[in-house]
Amino acid sequence: MAGSGPGAACVLGIDLGTTSVKAALVVRGEQGPVVTESCSRETRAQTSSPGAGQQGMEQNVRKIIGALNECLAALPQQQLQRVSHIGISGQMHGIVFWKRHQGCKWTESETGPNFQPEEVSNLVTWQDGRCSPDFLSSLPQPQSHISLAKGFGCATVYWYLKKSPDFLKSYDAAGTIHDYVVAMLCDLKKPLMSDQNAASWGYFSCTSKSWNTDTLEKSGFPVHLLPEVGDPGSIAGRTISAWHGIPKGAEVGIALGDFQCSVYSCLSERTDAVLNIGTSAQLTISMPQGFQPPETPDPFLAVTYYPYFSGNYLAVAASLNGGNVLAMFVDMVTQWIAELGLEVQETTIYPKIIKAALTQNNSKLSIHPTVFGERHMPEQLASVTNISVSDVSLGHITRALCRGIIENLHSMLPSECLTEMGVRRILGTGSALARNEVLRQEAERIFPFPVVYGKDVDAAVGAAMVMCHRK
Repeated sequence: MAGSGPGAACVLGIDLGTTSVKAALVVRGEQGPVVTESCSRETRAQTSSPGAGQQGMEQNVRKIIGALNECLAALPQQQLQRVSHIGISGQMHGIVFWKRHQGCKWTESETGPNFQPEEVSNLVTWQDGRCSPDFLSSLPQPQSHISLAKGFGCATVYWYLKKSPDFLKSYDAAGTIHDYVVAMLCDLKKPLMSDQNAASWGYFSCTSKSWNTDTLEKSGFPVHLLPEVGDPGSIAGRTISAWHGIPKGAEVGIALGDFQCSVYSCLSERTDAVLNIGTSAQLTISMPQGFQPPETPDPFLAVTYYPYFSGNYLAVAASLNGGNVLAMFVDMVTQWIAELGLEVQETTIYPKIIKAALTQNNSKLSIHPTVFGERHMPEQLASVTNISVSDVSLGHITRALCRGIIENLHSMLPSECLTEMGVRRILGTGSALARNEVLRQEAERIFPFPVVYGKDVDAAVGAAMVMCHRK
C-alpha cells in the first residue's frame, strides 16, 4: 500500500455493531496506519420478534444497511475513490438468512451504486435469548472448545428447526450480518466466514478448522446453510460494482469478529490486557504463541479462548453485562418518572446519575449486575445486598452499579491470573468506559495495574488495520 500522500490508496474499515454502524478511512503513515476520516450512524434497527416471544432480539437488516449507506455517503468521495481494500467486522454470534443471488438489489444513488436488501430475514442478534438453558441442553454436544450458548448462530438454527421449520425452507444461505455484506459486495456463490465468526456460532472445531458436520447431520441440522470457512485477514473477493464511489474490483477481506478487531486496533504489547466496556464488557489478554485451547469445553469456565490472527488466541472474560446494564437502569428510572406523571428525556438522566455517583465514593451497597445472565452461569441473575438507610440515594446506587460491572469482570478473570500471565498494564477502551468517569474510577480501584486510556479505538479501525497489514 502506498504512503499517506494526497493520492495514497485508502483502506475502508466497517463495523456493523449492535446499536450503530461505523466506517473509517485509513492510510499507511510512517508510524503505522492513520485514520483520515470516520463516520458513525445509529441503526435504530430493533424490531419485534413475535415467534420468539419476549426473549427474542432481532434487528431489521434493511435499517442496518440503510445506516451503512448513510455512513458511506457522508465520507469524502475523493477518498472513497482511492479505496483499494475493504475490511468488515461485526457482531460474531448473530445470524441472518438470505436467498442466494436474491439477497440484494443494486440501485443508483447520489453517491453512486449501492445495494438494498431483498430476500433476507431479520438479524437474530447475539443478545437473543430464545434458546433457554433447557433447550440448549437438549441439543447435541459440540466438538469444540467453546460451549454452546444463547445467541450463537447454530443454536438459533436449531431453534428454528424445532419451533418453526418452515422458516428455514425460505432461505438457502446464512451468515453473520457482516458475512452477508461481504457476500453481497462480492456476489459470492456461497457465504464465506472467518474462523473467528465460525467459532462464535458453535459446532466448529478450531483444531481441524471444520464444522461438526457429522454431529449436525445426524440431528437433522440443515448443514447446507453453513458457510465455508477461511482464515481471518484473507481476501473473500472483489467488489462486483462501484459502491458509493469505491471502484469496482476493490479487494474485500473475509468478515472479522468485532471483538478481535477492537483488540487489534489497540493491543501492541503482550504485557497489556484490554478492558473493553461497550454494550457488553470484556477483559482480554493475548495467549503465548503456540497456545492451543482444550479440545472440550468447560461450560462453567468464565474464560473463553477466541481465535485471533495468525493462529493465535485471546483469553477472554466476555460478560453479557456492560453498558447495557446502565442503559437498562436509565430506562427504569425514566419509566418510574413517567409513572409519577412527569416527563424527562433519557438523554438528560445519564449525565445526572454519573454526576450524582461522583459525589459518593464509599457506598457499602453491593449490586451484582448480571441482569442478562452470563454464558457460564445463564441462570444467575442480578441481586442487591447490603441495603442500608444511608446508601439508597441515586448516587449510591449508580456508584454500586458501576462497581458491580467491574467486579463481575474481575471475578471472571482475577488479578492473580493476569499477574501470572505477565500483565503489567490495562488498556481501557469502549464507549461506556469513555463516557463514564465512575466506571473508570472503579476499574482503577479494583485492578492493581495502571489503567490507561488511549485514543478512541473501535472495530472499524481494527478491520481497516488488518487489511493495511496485509500489504
